[in-house]
Amino acid sequence: MVSGIDPSELRAAREKAGLTQHELARLVGAAGGERISRWELGTSVPRPDFLVKLARALDIPTLRLVRLDGEIPDLRALRLQAGLTVPDLAAAVNVAMPTYYAWEQGRWTRPPASETLEALARAFGESLEVVAAAFDEAQRQRRRRGDISRLG
Repeated sequence: MVSGIDPSELRAAREKAGLTQHELARLVGAAGGERISRWELGTSVPRPDFLVKLARALDIPTLRLVRLDGEIPDLRALRLQAGLTVPDLAAAVNVAMPTYYAWEQGRWTRPPASETLEALARAFGESLEVVAAAFDEAQRQRRRRGDISRLG
């Protein structure tokens, strides 16, 4: 799986914090405990801004709530960790949304210009090295998904 929300980690962190679903919902400004329940069951996914609020309320790093395919965060994981939507990120780094989506999905032949990489690093709050590794990880995952689909 490509990076995404880890429902079991959310539930474990909430329980460790001693909070009910309703209490956590109130802390993050969600519309009731039912929403937290859906996030914990994996039937819906919190927006990136809620992901950051959840991590703060639970006093854990945001990346802990993100499921990674491997040990290196890909671009999506960095975006989620930063609490950014694709439109927000595209606007922050001045690129078209389809361009950013292609990067996140590992569909690129050469990395963006250094100014764009620097803008991404600022938006993510990460180093250039971490961003470059995330680009490589996105492509690695794309190749891996392609290999798996050819086997099936």
